Amino acid sequence: GVLAGREVRVALAPDLPPLEFDAVLLERVFCNLLENAAKYAPRGTILITAHLEGEAVEIAVADAGPGLPPQGEDSVFDLFERGRHSGAGGGLGLAICRAIVEVHGGRIRAERRVEGGTRMVFTLPLGTPPVLEEEAGE
Repeated sequence: GVLAGREVRVALAPDLPPLEFDAVLLERVFCNLLENAAKYAPRGTILITAHLEGEAVEIAVADAGPGLPPQGEDSVFDLFERGRHSGAGGGLGLAICRAIVEVHGGRIRAERRVEGGTRMVFTLPLGTPPVLEEEAGE
């Protein structure tokens, strides 16, 4: 796969609260963001972080690649919503990521890292996971 031989580090805050989300859709977001990071940053560690930020959890996938195109952070999403493909940014993957995050009530953005590379940051609102009822008769 695209991540073969790459180090992916995960740093989660110890106080993360429960979140309510569709696991299949969220897996799609992570797959797209990790594939982009591997594709556009051929070397270096990919770092996944998560921490509480107000009424949401902020999750980021950061790479050490060449960074975002000069036309700015938001353009990486806009390019694909207009149906144009460009070498930088990630095809339709990012438009899909944005749609999934927004349907969960979150936001997604791209940031330049001061030390070089890109951070794709998205939020998921806090939620109470459903309580599984005990099976009747147990």
